[in-house]
Amino acid sequence: MAHGAGGKFSGDLIREIILPALGNEYLNELHDGAKIGKMAMTTDSYVVRPIFFRGGDIGKLAICGTVNDLAVTGAVPKYISAGVILEEGFDIDDLKKIAASMAAAANEAGVKIVTGDTKVVGKGQADGIFINTAGVGELIEGVDISAKNVRAGMKILISGTIGEHAATILSERHGLELPANIKSDCAPLNKMIFEMLKVEPKIAMLRDATRGGIAAVLNEIAAAANVGIILDENKIPIRAEIRGVCDILGFDALELANEGKIIAVVPADSADKILDAMKKFAYGENAAEIGKVTDKFSGKVGIKTKIGGIRIVDMPIGNLVPRIC
Repeated sequence: MAHGAGGKFSGDLIREIILPALGNEYLNELHDGAKIGKMAMTTDSYVVRPIFFRGGDIGKLAICGTVNDLAVTGAVPKYISAGVILEEGFDIDDLKKIAASMAAAANEAGVKIVTGDTKVVGKGQADGIFINTAGVGELIEGVDISAKNVRAGMKILISGTIGEHAATILSERHGLELPANIKSDCAPLNKMIFEMLKVEPKIAMLRDATRGGIAAVLNEIAAAANVGIILDENKIPIRAEIRGVCDILGFDALELANEGKIIAVVPADSADKILDAMKKFAYGENAAEIGKVTDKFSGKVGIKTKIGGIRIVDMPIGNLVPRIC
């Protein structure tokens, strides 16, 4: 299960098996999507359990995840395909709800679901429903989102509070009670990202902080760009309720999955205007500057703690909450 968690084991699987067999100039970038000529392409599969949760369902998740993966490559998402694998006996009314949710999310994002496929497998051969998507978008002229553009002195921004999606899935799966205001942050972020790139086309890097949370994403950026990253614990936006969940269960909020949050590495002199652009959107109202890039500690991520020390933020190894997307 840890090989699908987006952390160290996922990286090992890609480096040791996938890239040696399938690697090329596009795949080797290891971004959330591939940039091919003037377009971007991405694909993803969704196996979340439970399929309905506060703030969304597997259908909304599939559309938002694909839209966001395209947007962080510097593209305007346009078209999506959907492949649905159903288990024999799956409730038709639930399928109708999921289809309606997919349509609503696509409408909000301004994308079209243009092709798809349906398969049914026998009872016990799946877990209700799995969805695979692919997305295509048009790259924004003058934008180059790549780890190679990350430089010392740049600032790290996040679009809002972290950990809500994983905490929501965990609570509903295991019958834990959370306050009613805590729900999945699943959302399409493409319109906010487009405005950010309009304000500052020279944003160096954008990533969708899903599996492995911001800890995984920042470690991947630091390694790919051969830089160090220093976070400030006091500046990372985390709701008190999520801190409580982490304290009780021994989780690190930095490793909890999100489905509506992005990390941006931006020029220092543009950080404030990019934050202002983010805060104009409901999905960016809690956006914050959380750290900086340094030429020290190459490939490492550290966090300045509330008591003034610095601890290393490692790439997550295990799987805190499996099947969160």
